[in-house]
Amino acid sequence: MPELIKAKEPFRFCTRLHLSELTGLRATTLGQLLVLIKEVPGSCIYHHTHRFLQQHQYLSPEPPNDFAYWVTDILGEDELGERLVSIDTMQYSTIRDLRDKIALTIEDCLRDSPFAKLKFARSGEEFHFMKSVSFILPTNYFVYDLEEFAKVLKKITIDSIYFHIFEARLRLEKSTNDFSYWIENSLGDKELADKISGFDPYTRTLEDLRNKIIQIVERRITD
Repeated sequence: MPELIKAKEPFRFCTRLHLSELTGLRATTLGQLLVLIKEVPGSCIYHHTHRFLQQHQYLSPEPPNDFAYWVTDILGEDELGERLVSIDTMQYSTIRDLRDKIALTIEDCLRDSPFAKLKFARSGEEFHFMKSVSFILPTNYFVYDLEEFAKVLKKITIDSIYFHIFEARLRLEKSTNDFSYWIENSLGDKELADKISGFDPYTRTLEDLRNKIIQIVERRITD
């Protein structure tokens, strides 16, 4: 096995604690939903597009986001629901860009389907905006090469995996996930970094995601 490259800077694993908070904001019509989507904090957009992944991380992912569920099941706008489901979160590197895409999709529906404006949610079925609050905590794990990196990946919590793959990229507006960023910039291995950033994490459970990254890294170590 070739000698492993030592990183310029070590990778420090972090983990997260998560809370969901009600904002007190609610929508009963598609128009109201659109107005609030444009105005609420980014933490609300993040919550309603990642809630299922955070709360049910062992289930097969890529469920409908909360906006898609509400317009389909409560307002009966099936076509709009399908268009919201089809938004590829991986294509957007910031919450701001994701928000704009969701808003534009709803605006197109309201323009093309005037009757959509007339639909109201029944009492008790309004869309209640919530926000995702995260507390990021450093762990005691530091790694300097790929072998150490793979070993720690096998024992850290899925909350740590979640933070470095999803939150660091989208909420902290990094160009890629934390693992790929470190591998490319501190180890100088762009090929490996691209392999990890190249697959869609939204199509996997978090445990499957962990195993996939470990597999890619260990294969690279033995190459």
